[in-house]
Amino acid sequence: MAQTIVITGGSSGIGLAAGEQLAARGDEVVLVGRDPDRLAAAAEKVKEAGNGRAPRHYRADFENFAEVRELAAHLLEDLPRIDVLANNAGGIIARPRETVDGYEATLQANHLSPFLLTHLLRDRLTGGRVVNTASRAHMQGKPGTNFTDEYKSYNQWRSYGASKSANILFAAEAARRWPEVLSVSFHPGVVRTNFGAGRLTRFFYKHAPGLVTPQAAGELLTWLCTSTELENGAYYVGHTVTRPAAHARDPQLAADLWEASLTATGAA
Repeated sequence: MAQTIVITGGSSGIGLAAGEQLAARGDEVVLVGRDPDRLAAAAEKVKEAGNGRAPRHYRADFENFAEVRELAAHLLEDLPRIDVLANNAGGIIARPRETVDGYEATLQANHLSPFLLTHLLRDRLTGGRVVNTASRAHMQGKPGTNFTDEYKSYNQWRSYGASKSANILFAAEAARRWPEVLSVSFHPGVVRTNFGAGRLTRFFYKHAPGLVTPQAAGELLTWLCTSTELENGAYYVGHTVTRPAAHARDPQLAADLWEASLTATGAA
């Protein structure tokens, strides 16, 4: 049976590759992206993969909670059912930046906004699933509960790692609190994309040997969106359930992070 699958970060990389693959299967793909031109181009690619079926697509900047709320309102109005929410949008910034909502930009875009969007769509997701794109980089950072950073000593990988730990903790805690929704997180591999901040980081993600192609990472996301054999709350590396770093499997930290995220986003 065809599913309705919402993919954030769907205008390039893993999200776009999975969108094309899911459309080719006959699923209804809904793309979310920040850049309107890239989003429109991605929609054309998914349309082609889906034999001419044009996907719905929505622009939203995850550094702004108001835009996330507006996105959720459009999705709830337009989609009578949502089988899968793929929280795939994410990024890393070279220099510290505070969002209009008062939080460090990486933590808001990668964790708080997906957390808010998932809460706003939760009732529509009953019986469905949420897939969070995390990373092995979670080992480099432990999330706090104030979602700011020490800007004078800011480190982009520490902040990114903390946000990816938050993705894993969110999936695990969601499985405990919302058993009616299947929630997982995964490491897609080190993917050859335009990801990264700064020339050296971008060069690495485009040219380093051994990188995973977006198509291969998209296949993993596609599998996580469609498999009937997933473990609720688990963190996947490839098709295998894997133990994340100790801080990313701490149930007390997961519970504290959940409550702090409710307060920060106003989702409570």
